[in-house]
Amino acid sequence: MSSGTTHLQDTPDDFIWLEEIKGETAVDWAIQQSKQTRREFAESERFEAVRDDVLDCLNASTQIPGVRKCGNLFYNFWQDEKNPRGLLRRTTFESYRSDAPEWETVLDIDALGEAEGQSWVYYGIQVLAPDYQHALLHLSPDGGDASAIREFDLSALTFVEDGFILPAAKSRVSWIDRDRLFVATDFGQDSMTTSGYPRIAKIWQRGTPLEQAETQFVVEPNDMSVMVFHDDTQGFERNFVGRVIDFYHREVFLLDEEQGLLAIDVPQDAKFSTWRDWLLVSPASDWQVNGETYPSGSLLVTDFSDFMAGGRQFTSLFTPWATTTLDNYSMTRDYLILSVMDNVVNRLDVLKPEGGLWTRAGLGDAPDLSKISASGIDDETNEFFMTVTGFLQPTSLYYGILGEENGRPAEIIKQAPGYFDASAYQVAQNFVISDDGTQVPYFVISAKNIALDGSNPTLLYGYGGFEISLDPYYLGVTGPAWLERGGVFVIANIRGGGEYGPRWHQSALKEKRLRAYEDFSSVAKDLIARKITSPAHLAAQGGSNGGLLVGNMLTRYPELFGAIICEVPLLDMQRYTQISAGASWIAEYGDPQKADEWAYIQAFSPYHNIDPLKIYPPVLFSTATSDDRVGPGHARKMAAKMQQLGIEDVYFYENTEGGHSAAADKAQNAFKRALVSEFLWRYIADK
Repeated sequence: MSSGTTHLQDTPDDFIWLEEIKGETAVDWAIQQSKQTRREFAESERFEAVRDDVLDCLNASTQIPGVRKCGNLFYNFWQDEKNPRGLLRRTTFESYRSDAPEWETVLDIDALGEAEGQSWVYYGIQVLAPDYQHALLHLSPDGGDASAIREFDLSALTFVEDGFILPAAKSRVSWIDRDRLFVATDFGQDSMTTSGYPRIAKIWQRGTPLEQAETQFVVEPNDMSVMVFHDDTQGFERNFVGRVIDFYHREVFLLDEEQGLLAIDVPQDAKFSTWRDWLLVSPASDWQVNGETYPSGSLLVTDFSDFMAGGRQFTSLFTPWATTTLDNYSMTRDYLILSVMDNVVNRLDVLKPEGGLWTRAGLGDAPDLSKISASGIDDETNEFFMTVTGFLQPTSLYYGILGEENGRPAEIIKQAPGYFDASAYQVAQNFVISDDGTQVPYFVISAKNIALDGSNPTLLYGYGGFEISLDPYYLGVTGPAWLERGGVFVIANIRGGGEYGPRWHQSALKEKRLRAYEDFSSVAKDLIARKITSPAHLAAQGGSNGGLLVGNMLTRYPELFGAIICEVPLLDMQRYTQISAGASWIAEYGDPQKADEWAYIQAFSPYHNIDPLKIYPPVLFSTATSDDRVGPGHARKMAAKMQQLGIEDVYFYENTEGGHSAAADKAQNAFKRALVSEFLWRYIADK
């Protein structure tokens, strides 16, 4: 059969009307379903107690405020009970490291929403260096990805009258200087890709209407998006534009004022970044260049100017092995900090270029099966923050300075509180052999005195896509909401993720997708074989791509589970490219409009694999009306179809706000977590 595009006749779909995000009939259906789910699980004293406990954890004033340095001040976005939509605030470093920092409010998002009659959700800030006076504030009207952008004066603490302003859209912007912006937004007809992202990059001059912005680059309608970026490192300022062809391929150009567009000649599937004099490249597939072959997942460095002049002499800073991968890297002024994972547990290496060579040393230490990370505070100093955390270990924040002369060893400056008594619990890392013989790791967090009799309520969580790794993190909310209630928590590091680099991800792409689901089901079977749990007491949970994962557990392995939590999911894989931003994920799943690709996609499309003759575990679908990334139509349709077929214990809950996170503030987050906890407790614990 030809691989050319074929406009397939969609399988008859009685529920396509539920894809209309704000359609009156669809929204009314979602409201009625959500009310029923609330009545079932959210109207008891136990629910209220769990929700209140979770909310207390989320609102705790003793949490470590994450900060970002802008000039001499450190900025933080903070939400609590008094400020549910949050405060953008700032302080000095000396104040920040004290036990009781003195914060100056930059913008009160709750007050802004009340004054403007709009429940704004804060979506970030872009500050112009080096004066750090002007900023671009991103504000979403409903928590979705589309956000309004408004210029803000950080000295006067007011919005700039007649400043740069864009209405809500999935825009891409970057400061060039005080009076110019890179802007890619919805310019009107034919300005957006089929994925719903901008395809035109322009430079917008202050004081001129947006319509007069000068076009710099245009991508194809079927590309994912145009990209724009200004590197503001002093002395190394550079402008970049390019095509994001799909999630894993791009063509990038240096925008030179004299020579125009100059291609960054690296493989389309390579990740790259600039750091002062240097170009850093990490290829996703083996790369042959200048007589050398560099393996997938390596990190290479070369002089940027030499590379643009045609030089191809690289130094390899990291080479992966069977169990190792480069998790990420960060920079200070003079140092490069690498985070290297080995069997999903990481370490830190510090590198420095000296005399044509790169020196290397370790940084920090962490307990077994925990997570250590570090990042440069800015690009003007060698200061860094380092965090250490683990499933049972609250986060510790360290501050240090790299360097032999003026260096300072990392010292702890903040300690997050513990929300439960961790001494009663243990962490183990197990490995299981999947269907094709691949070894798959997973973490188990349980009571030390766990009885291996198959009776423990166990929640198995996974994702398995887009090269995203599931690392150790503190179970601050999961502790009181699940562990202290007698539950076991499991994280599966299945293929499709990035736990072993690009190869781990690529081994579950497109026609290989079922490998991820075989891995997850193999973990479930291993938990049962070890008598940690049993099918009646085992639940699976996942969101987004993880929602597709547990949707396949529901339809392919229903006998393994006693309950399924399916959040903001993809489920209709025949129409996913026509729903919200779905077309942007063809590189991950394949194109269902091509007959030969739909042939394998259909095997992992839960919406098309519901069998009315099978017995399914209870399932809770959750989503948000404002999710403009995946779209609520997937969850709505799946729940409606299962209910129409007479399948019992199918529940649906839709929040209006929050976008793809399905929660616009901490109160909504606490409600969602308590709802899940009560659903699970009814079906896998109260037995």
